[in-house]
Amino acid sequence: MSTASFLENASRTEILDVSGSGKIPFERIIEADRPVIVRGVGRQWPIVKAGLDGPHVAMDYLAQFYSDRPLVLYSLAPEAEGQPFYDETVTAMNFQRSQVSLEAFFSAVKQTFGQPNPPGYYVQSTDQKLFFPGFEAENGIDLSPLAPFAKAPPVVSLWFGGKTTARAHYDMSHNIAVCLVGRRRFILFPPDQVHNLYPGPLAPTPGGQVISMVDIHNPDLDAHPKFEVAAQAAQIADLEPGDMLMYPALWWHQVEARDPFNILLNYWWNAVPAYADSPMNTLLHGLLSLRDRPASEKAAWREMFDYYVFGDAGQAGAHLPAAARGPLGEMDEMMARRLRAEVLRKLNR
Repeated sequence: MSTASFLENASRTEILDVSGSGKIPFERIIEADRPVIVRGVGRQWPIVKAGLDGPHVAMDYLAQFYSDRPLVLYSLAPEAEGQPFYDETVTAMNFQRSQVSLEAFFSAVKQTFGQPNPPGYYVQSTDQKLFFPGFEAENGIDLSPLAPFAKAPPVVSLWFGGKTTARAHYDMSHNIAVCLVGRRRFILFPPDQVHNLYPGPLAPTPGGQVISMVDIHNPDLDAHPKFEVAAQAAQIADLEPGDMLMYPALWWHQVEARDPFNILLNYWWNAVPAYADSPMNTLLHGLLSLRDRPASEKAAWREMFDYYVFGDAGQAGAHLPAAARGPLGEMDEMMARRLRAEVLRKLNR
């Protein structure tokens, strides 16, 4: 499979244009449960306008909000071609981490301008309010009044750097990504393609999440033959400065920063109460407790999970008196504390 044929055959993500009305139909997009591009969301934001005047202008604009906290800089050698990944042993990374000031980061990125094969530099998932207080007053979306975000306010982060690629990975949160400076390409795969994307080790990982071992633009189909199936399900979302992309939790996405300097703003959120535990903890414990059991037992436990977890939330306790339901009844913060304590007690046996 060539890069050209893969990109030609991939479908394009649905696009909405709100540049006229300025109103984003968040509830309709969330209900659709698939990726959607919204054009023109941030077209009038100062950071977007600054970026259109050039990377130096965008850097100067961002710098005025900087709180002087050290940033974590990820540095890649030129041979990595801007792609954080593993070394040849797949037990260590191909990049270095260091703490730097914003000025030092900008200086490093500026030195790459015009180089045919430059080193890669990027800063990921930086708390916007902590590192750039006041930035959100002029740039961003106020999601707090909107019903879908009332229970769990989003985590707001800035990502910036040179021409780099984050390999296909998934997040456990829903995502709103706004391209501020430079162009971005997202290559997206629905969650059911996990079987065909050849996930890498659970740890270590380049950025905290499991990544695909497939080089999407140069796939080795001898090593990863099922990627051809994933490629047929892929979507491509190309973002210009000011464009927004929304996509649901657990969608795999490769993120390609396509210009010498790029800034992305993102909002992560989950429509669950704060006391809810991470499903990844359940998956890890499943590896310990379920994976290596006989096939017949695993099939039986799959039925148990369908009944207690993946089916209707009220079915397992519906036939019991309310006072007897315990964690089979309605979950609240107190019940979550009790259940967590019981799980910890059993794990520490």
